[in-house]
Amino acid sequence: MIEKQVDIKTADGVCDCDLIIPDGNGKWPGVILYTDIGGRRPVFTEMAKRLAGDGFVVLVPNPFYRVGPAPVYENFKFGEEKTTARMGELRPSVTPAGIEKDAHAFVEFLLAQKEVNGRIGTAGYCMGGGMAMRTAAAEPGKVGAAVSFHGSQLASDVPDSPHTLASKIKARMYFGFAIEDRTMPSEAVQKLKDALDAGGVNYDGEVYAGARHGWCVKDHNVYHEHQAEHAWHHLVETLKESLA
Repeated sequence: MIEKQVDIKTADGVCDCDLIIPDGNGKWPGVILYTDIGGRRPVFTEMAKRLAGDGFVVLVPNPFYRVGPAPVYENFKFGEEKTTARMGELRPSVTPAGIEKDAHAFVEFLLAQKEVNGRIGTAGYCMGGGMAMRTAAAEPGKVGAAVSFHGSQLASDVPDSPHTLASKIKARMYFGFAIEDRTMPSEAVQKLKDALDAGGVNYDGEVYAGARHGWCVKDHNVYHEHQAEHAWHHLVETLKESLA
């Protein structure tokens, strides 16, 4: 397995990323793996390596590169006051317009890699769920799969909420929702489903029993191993079936 850091030129600067390539001389689908608000860090590198082991070339961008290179936190830990304050500083740097511009750069980069077979998927956690959706909408002819786990604010009242992009999405989608999630209460989940149905999106969605927002990520204080493994199964299944 090849693991390296790459810098991708975007419309707004240079984004530092992890790139993980499976062993061998073959070609594989490319996957953009969007992190949660904790950003690019070891837990997501490990997830990317596991996904590469399942047969994908995986790109993990630093969503906060406009602020600085990773790591953007000092001693990141969910629930700590210092970490929460830093989240508030970083969050404004991730905007819908910026995500769309970055999506074009990330997709173009992966398609240019000799190890990528021309098929692209995307997956995201927490805020990364919305980034995965926006990437699928920005590149509908190139992104064949988009997966979101405990995606936050996917169907809110703001004019540019991710759900408003449903009609642009051609990718097959999978959503894993937490049973307890203030960022996606049941009424928001229904609003998202209504938009996806109206947009003709091919998708599956599931509410994970016993899972709280953040349950898939090992360094989160609500990590739920059993349901995280269930989510991983659906992640790989969706990507393989959609990008085969």
